Amino acid sequence: MSGKLEGRVAIVVGGGQTEGETVGNGRAVCLTFAREGARVLVVDRDVDAAEQTVKLVLEEAGQALAHQADITSEDECRAIPEAALQAFDRIDVLHNNVGIVPGGATEQLPSETWRAGFDVNLTGMWMTCKYVLPHLRAQRSGAVVNISSMAGLMAGPQAIAYSTSKAAVNAMTRSLALEYAPHGVRVNGIAPGMVDTPMGVDRVARATGATREAVVAQRSATIPMGRQGTSWDIANAALFLASDDSAFVTGVVLPVDGGSTLGVAQ
Repeated sequence: MSGKLEGRVAIVVGGGQTEGETVGNGRAVCLTFAREGARVLVVDRDVDAAEQTVKLVLEEAGQALAHQADITSEDECRAIPEAALQAFDRIDVLHNNVGIVPGGATEQLPSETWRAGFDVNLTGMWMTCKYVLPHLRAQRSGAVVNISSMAGLMAGPQAIAYSTSKAAVNAMTRSLALEYAPHGVRVNGIAPGMVDTPMGVDRVARATGATREAVVAQRSATIPMGRQGTSWDIANAALFLASDDSAFVTGVVLPVDGGSTLGVAQ
């Protein structure tokens, strides 16, 4: 590794993962950031999952610490930067990876499911930004990377709450980028397409009763490149946006999707 984040501190919100055969996006980002020299605060609602990520980082001689937080709680969001500063004395990167998929078409979608999608996917992300950005503004440097989805760039009638909340994440990302650009802080997003992760594949297989292989084949068939991405594709994009390689890039929502959103106005 080239040390692109050497001496920096990164907060990765959603750095654990659900059970599955592959590595999740948040865990891959933690490992990639640590390999590039960052000290990482691994934040997750499931502290055991966060601790497992920390264990993997430490096994590679990286530096990481687990922190439990539910981002639907404003008090717990407020405590995230405090934990990072107490452990590592500074903050340079905020990576927001938490998201849920509230499915269902409009007429069958319960109001509480709609609200839960926005509470996690949008409001929780806004609150982590709200409490980390003052520290980045004060030092006049730093990067925020928000994980959105290709669903925020495309119509999704069977997942209207998810698509709408992710479109709002894109708008929030651009608005924050404009607000904080004068303070030397960059805010960008990533819109993953279909990625072979426990949430993307194993969760669907468990919910539908299909084999994992069948879910992979079905998803791959819809992608112009003919295959799913991996969590490392997302992590590499996050590294680019978190590092000085993107020093003149802000307000971008980068599709990492194998061409799935080609032809869609963005």
